[in-house]
Amino acid sequence: MKEAIKKSEVLIEALPYIKKFHGKVVVVKFGGSSLHDDASRKMVLQDLVFMRYAGMKPVLVHGGGPNITKELKEANIETRFVDGLRVTCERSMGVVDSVLMQMNGSLVEEINGLGGEAFGLSGKENNMLQAVKKEGPDLGYVGRVETIDTTILNRLIDTNIIPVICPVGKGKDNKLYNINADEAASNIAIALGAEKFVLLTNVAGVVKDIDDPSTLFHSLTVDAVSHLIDTGVIAGGMVPKVQATLHALRGGVRKSHIVNAQLSHALLLEIFTDEGIGTEIVHG
Repeated sequence: MKEAIKKSEVLIEALPYIKKFHGKVVVVKFGGSSLHDDASRKMVLQDLVFMRYAGMKPVLVHGGGPNITKELKEANIETRFVDGLRVTCERSMGVVDSVLMQMNGSLVEEINGLGGEAFGLSGKENNMLQAVKKEGPDLGYVGRVETIDTTILNRLIDTNIIPVICPVGKGKDNKLYNINADEAASNIAIALGAEKFVLLTNVAGVVKDIDDPSTLFHSLTVDAVSHLIDTGVIAGGMVPKVQATLHALRGGVRKSHIVNAQLSHALLLEIFTDEGIGTEIVHG
């Protein structure tokens, strides 16, 4: 009986959020080691299907770093990173594109197998992610998003189909560019006027002490995040992730979230409960 009461309380707690976010676009970026863990991936995809049936409009942007590194190694192509970005020669770009397309098809198939309806897309198609070569150190075919054409995305969203997007862009020079998935996802969230941008990773969120999960910040303002970066509390690999969430907010997205994809149904718990399970970042 107690268990039944607990379950009913969870449903009641979720109700106002289901009403509030009905018809709203939520862009979810999913990558890293969690994407390759069968249990974590299944829970995230189940959550996306739940969101779609609850009346929300989820959009999934995925990475594929570990698989790309594996394929490059098998092809005897060196893997090198500069400031967290993969140096991408012409041969590497072919591998990146091939691996991401394969993963894209697998994710679509898995979502459909869970009762959802998904459609796979690459940013290189239909001028969706129009890219230019990234400034700074020469990273080869690494690009940044210049413009986004949301035509096909809006058609899918309007018919309750979940778009699944891999972050390969195309330039006016007809070259393909490897775009950081966090950057691609935050720009897509802006272009779609999303209610939320959720960055799924393998850490709890923003913490005061990386060795103490209990120091998790459940909610932060943009100004507070900037202060935490300046004081070194947010450091290393978390900095570009947080910057992607700030970029989304500055572009008009209402809320950003950083959530640990390895926690059971973390996406639903973050969106549909009062306290959440990760870190939300708001305008303040």
